[in-house]
Order: sequence, then C-alpha cells, then structure tokens
Amino acid sequence: MAGNSFGQALRITTAGESHGPANVVIIDGVPPGLPLSVEDLLVDLDRRRPGQSSIVTQRQESDIPQILAGVFEGHTTGTSLALLIPNEDQRSRDYEAIKELYRPGHADFTFDAKYGRRDYRGGGRSSARETNVRVAAGVVAKKILANECGASVVGYVLQVGQVRASIPDPAAVTLDQVEKLPDGSANVVRCPDPAAAAAMVELIEEMRKAQDSIGGISEIVAVGVPAGLGEPVFDKLKADLGKALFTLPAVVGVEYGAGFAVATARGSENNDVFEPGPGSPPVRTRTNRHGGMLGGISSGMPIVLRAAVKPTSSLPQEQKTVTRAGEQASIRTKGRHDPCLLPRFVPMGEAMVALVLADHWLRWKSQKPLA
Repeated sequence: MAGNSFGQALRITTAGESHGPANVVIIDGVPPGLPLSVEDLLVDLDRRRPGQSSIVTQRQESDIPQILAGVFEGHTTGTSLALLIPNEDQRSRDYEAIKELYRPGHADFTFDAKYGRRDYRGGGRSSARETNVRVAAGVVAKKILANECGASVVGYVLQVGQVRASIPDPAAVTLDQVEKLPDGSANVVRCPDPAAAAAMVELIEEMRKAQDSIGGISEIVAVGVPAGLGEPVFDKLKADLGKALFTLPAVVGVEYGAGFAVATARGSENNDVFEPGPGSPPVRTRTNRHGGMLGGISSGMPIVLRAAVKPTSSLPQEQKTVTRAGEQASIRTKGRHDPCLLPRFVPMGEAMVALVLADHWLRWKSQKPLA
C-alpha cells in the first residue's frame, strides 16, 4: 500500500506534488444527488490558498478546481468524483541550489531513506501544497454531514506562540467570527478572539521580519454530530480523527476534550455527569471534558479537537546541515514560505475532521439498529 488513500465508506485517493502540473483527488462513496459546483469548492479553497494576506506565503495560486467526473447537471451521480487543481506559480529554480542538501525539519532525508530519490522542488509529495485537494474533498464531506444529519465543522486558531485566545464556548464559535473581525474586515489570522487575533498578527509579522517562524494550536469543533458514530477497538472515532489530523503536514500533537489536562485531574473532577437532554436518545452531559467521544464513539456532545502545529521549517536564515553524502554544509532556503502555518491550516483541519465524520456517518447508516 502506498498510503495515498484514506477512509472506508467515504474514501479519498490523492496524487500530485508541490511543483508538478496539478494535484488531484478521487472521492468514492459520495451519495448521488448532492448539489456540487466549482463555486461550492472555492469557499474553503480560498481560505486555504497562498497569497491571501501579508502573513502567509506570497506564492500566487488561484486554486480554481476542475470537476473531471462524478457530477452531472449540478449534482453528484454517485460514481467516483474526480477533482483537479492546477499549479500555476511554481518557482522550481528557487530549489536548484539545495537539491543535494537536507533542509532541517523537512522530510528530505527520510524520503531519500525510503525511496533513494526525492523531489527537492518544494518537498514534492511531502509539501502542504497537496492539501488543496483534501480541502476540496472536505467541502464534499461537509455537504454530506449538513444534508444527512445537520452536523457542521468549524476550526479556528487558538494559539500562536505564547498568545492564546479566550474561547468561553468552542461550540458557539461561528464561521463568520473566524473569517471576519467585529468591524467587518478580514480576520487574516482566523482567531475568533479579536484582541488575541491582533496580538497574533503582530507576532507573526515580527517572525517574518526576523526571517523566522512560529507555531501554534488550531481548535476544530464539530457540532450536531449524532451519538453512535465510531467503531469499537481499532476504528474508534477518536483514533480515526487523530490519524486524520496527523496526516496533515507539520502536525506534531493532537488532543480532544480536556486532553493532557486529565493527567492532573481526579476522576470525580473529570467525569461528565449525565442528565436529560434534547434529541434522540434524550441524554446529554452537563459538561464536555470527554470532547464528544466516549469509548471512541460519539456521544452527541460537540466534538472538540486541538492540533499542535510546528513552526515552518523553511527559513531564509542560514542553518547548519549536511549533504546527501553526509558532508557538513550550510543552507539558506529560498522561496516563499509562511512565517506561521496556522491561518491556512484551519480549513485543512476542518476538511480532515469532516472527512472522518462523513465516513463514519455513512458506515453507521449501513448498520444502525433496526427500529
């Protein structure tokens, strides 16, 4: 297995490189009759694309997708859905000087160790450029969730460096709050806390001027997910969500609910007490430290996940490294890179969470209890 496919009932297969002609995704399992257009796909692709503000990479890509198959008269047919996104603004010459060098923090060495060769132009298959088609697939998954069970997925930037937002109720955050500031201007850092957002932008600008980068945390919340999604033991919902987020470049940690805070909690403090609630079954919990999943199965409460994203590894400042032959050298990475990955990471995280939830919804639908 080459590791380019993900999911079961809803399955995606991707191909493409950072500096190749295009990236492509084939999506199997999409129900027929789902409304889908290029304009639908562009909503999240525009949130992911480079060049959208001064605090992200200035590579200019329109990321306008092509629907190659699986849609007729504006609706999905139920057959394989194929989407292609061309690359338009590659500068492969920026990487010519480092083709024999290993960039610190990158997959150059490990790709060489695995394949005996690598695409040094922007990292090839390991580049975050390949996530554009995942975001497009995530739009389809979001549509399935909205149409089938009324669930939605919203992500945002929770922390950049030491600047952390105050989010009283993650489940109440709206897409509008993530994308716009109270004055109506664009929220370029995608943090729903305006004061923290301003401090994050200032910090990212400082990193860019210092030819450095900074990491942070994105929080992704799914509301309206019914109780009962997930499989016992190996295909737990939390396990699949964790894997989904870890497949994204630069993710080095994932937690849900109270996360690592449970290490210092007592059981009496950590347990969420059950109480009568709306819905079917008519049960909810008073608090949500379990992050919407118990035993790896959704509880009907909001699913709350956090992904820690490392600082961008590509730096214009000089760093020590070695050549492919193991000789000492120094490297200065040219090209156009994000001083912070978090603003563009948000739609990527949403997409992977939506793909898992839509997959598990379709799996549950095929085996749900008889009335």
